[in-house]
Amino acid sequence: MQTAKTENRKHILMIATGGTIACCHSDAGLTPLLSSEELLNYVPAAKDFCTITAIQAFNIDSTNMQPRHWLLLSHLIEEHYWEYDGFVICHGTDTMAYTAAALSYLVQNTRKPIVITGAQKPIDMEITDAKANLLDSLRFACCEKAYGVSIVFDGKVIAGTRGKKERTKSYNAFSSINFPYIATIQEEHILFYLDDKDRIQGDLRFFHAVNENVGLLKLIPAADAKLLDYIAKRYDGVIIESFGVGGLPSYDGSDFRDSIARWIKQGKTIVMTTQVTNEGSNMSVYEVGKQIKQEFGLLEAYDMTLEAAVTKLMWILGQTKAPEEIRRLFYQTINRDILWRT
Repeated sequence: MQTAKTENRKHILMIATGGTIACCHSDAGLTPLLSSEELLNYVPAAKDFCTITAIQAFNIDSTNMQPRHWLLLSHLIEEHYWEYDGFVICHGTDTMAYTAAALSYLVQNTRKPIVITGAQKPIDMEITDAKANLLDSLRFACCEKAYGVSIVFDGKVIAGTRGKKERTKSYNAFSSINFPYIATIQEEHILFYLDDKDRIQGDLRFFHAVNENVGLLKLIPAADAKLLDYIAKRYDGVIIESFGVGGLPSYDGSDFRDSIARWIKQGKTIVMTTQVTNEGSNMSVYEVGKQIKQEFGLLEAYDMTLEAAVTKLMWILGQTKAPEEIRRLFYQTINRDILWRT
């Protein structure tokens, strides 16, 4: 554990989890090897504006991130919540959006900032985005206006439920989907576009359970309803990524309607969303969506990201199995995750 001590500064807990930011070259390829203390050594300028304690939660490629890791991160934040003014989590980029969304549901109504960041290039490289991203994140975690779970990347602040990785190599890897950026960070200046900390309602609450038995079915032309049967048999909840604004195919030998009727009757939760990144779904537009939604009262993700829909359903099913409560919680806005529904 390393602490950079400066009196009368914000106290930040930096939690390292691995990812590209902590990678070094090896014969097997880039591998997370750097410790939390080593990461902190690459941003000495942070000592000028905050006091940092660095701890290592685990050290993995984010491809290997699982719900149990989200629970561990939430536990660490809960355990140290009253000791620090803010939290920065260093994370791999590939599943960062899932972790940011998951923490938005596991840690609700926090007046303190929980910032997730990472990099496209390891921090020990001469040319890298890692140092700027980590320094920006520490700076944002010290800001009085900052709160809640967010992603800080490439000078942008994104609500934890709205982030999506849209580029595999470029430094501007993340976008805010169907929602404006909260702020931008330009050198030492944080420019807020949304300043609504005073509107937080409800008490701080930590949750300690998720149900990871959630499956995803991405439709393609000629997809067979037997795929839904296969997934629904094995999972408590299924998210269906449909085409456009949303609908389900109906053609000879593959009737999704019958499959949905069967699994809903058996208590499975089915959520409809769209494969299209921007603007969201609206199953009420076309016959292929409107009739089946009305008949079964299907949940619909609307303007939510896929990452938010997946992690929210895992969180909900970890709290309840009652259909009406599942519906209520799914449509409840948490950390700006859903803003419209019909």
